[in-house]
Amino acid sequence: MPAPLTYVAAAIALLSLTSNIVIFYKFQREGDMTLGHGVSGSNSHLLSEVEGKTPSTDTDSVVINLDHGDPTMFEPFWRATGERGIVVVPGWQTMSYFSRADGLCWFMEPKLAGEIIRLHRLVGNARTEGRHIVVGTGSTQLFQAALYALSSPDALEPVSVVSAAPFYSSYPAVTDFLRSGLYRWAGDARSFNGDGPYIELVCSPNNPDGFVMEAVVNKEEGKTIHDLAYYWPQYAPITGASSHDIMLFTFSKITGHAGTRIGWALVKDRDVAEKMTKFIELNTIGVSKDSQLRAARILGAVSDGIFDFGRRLMAERWDRLREAVRITGSFSVPEYPSADCNFTGESTPLLPAFAWLRCEKEGVEDCRGFLRSRGILTRSGKLFGSGPDYVRVSMLDRDDNFNLFIQRLLSAA
Repeated sequence: MPAPLTYVAAAIALLSLTSNIVIFYKFQREGDMTLGHGVSGSNSHLLSEVEGKTPSTDTDSVVINLDHGDPTMFEPFWRATGERGIVVVPGWQTMSYFSRADGLCWFMEPKLAGEIIRLHRLVGNARTEGRHIVVGTGSTQLFQAALYALSSPDALEPVSVVSAAPFYSSYPAVTDFLRSGLYRWAGDARSFNGDGPYIELVCSPNNPDGFVMEAVVNKEEGKTIHDLAYYWPQYAPITGASSHDIMLFTFSKITGHAGTRIGWALVKDRDVAEKMTKFIELNTIGVSKDSQLRAARILGAVSDGIFDFGRRLMAERWDRLREAVRITGSFSVPEYPSADCNFTGESTPLLPAFAWLRCEKEGVEDCRGFLRSRGILTRSGKLFGSGPDYVRVSMLDRDDNFNLFIQRLLSAA
């Protein structure tokens, strides 16, 4: 007699769990060089601490994962900050779906809204007056919400979504992931010649190459989404307060707290803000209150200090990278202009969160593969609408990994 469905389901779940444990153990032991999720140097140290063992000093076997922009370089700053970065949430708090916010984003915590306004006024990088704040689970969710809000459900064809190459690699992936009938990825904005409505994504400073960007297409029926994740003093001179219709920001690149998963949008048009809020309501029924309260606490501790810390560290890292590139002669990175920064009162250069590295070594066509063979995981330029001779390298990892990266780059001449 066939086993009850519940038993079958339980057996399948147990088999799946056992398989996952075996795979996880295998990745811990061997690393997964192909997918880029192997145990990095920092993770090896973490595992050693958990197991009570002394971390290995054999760095030759360490795989450095600089594919993702994991902003762990900020950890020393927050260790030194102490109790100002600690938040305690009692068990009875944040139980409701709803917040006490008066704005249209009904799940946004008022404390977070207040700290966002304070921070933008402190830095001077974006106007908050006359804008609606929409909170999201990271800026990726807000990007999806904005696409939904700017698309017409009555259109005969999906609206084209474009961005100037090299564009952020997640833009095409996220746009086409669900194969929506509302919008579709249409490629490089510089070669876009379509008629009718379109949405242009403008990331400035740009991920991956770090340059300040403006809209390219500029047609009457177009709408723009400005991704300003890196328009903060540690990465760029603040030359004025941006006042675009939709501006996206992410908590992770300001303070380094990527795991908290908080982002926000400053939206000029109320109808667009309401549609974005509706998307998040249907997608995740709001945004974690615990994450919002932690973000509010962390932002409340932000003043000049973290931007000074970040700017000094980024400047030092870029100096070291440029020197390594000069010595090897096998690579190149862009040169960036300086500009007067309203926040620092000084002329400061762009210090991008990523290095847009090009392989100049004779005979090397696949830069990602070349660096991968030396234990450095990066993201191929092909994913950004460029060629395989380029890679994007995170400049935001821990000191140990960045030091290893420079050492291996020097040995790759």
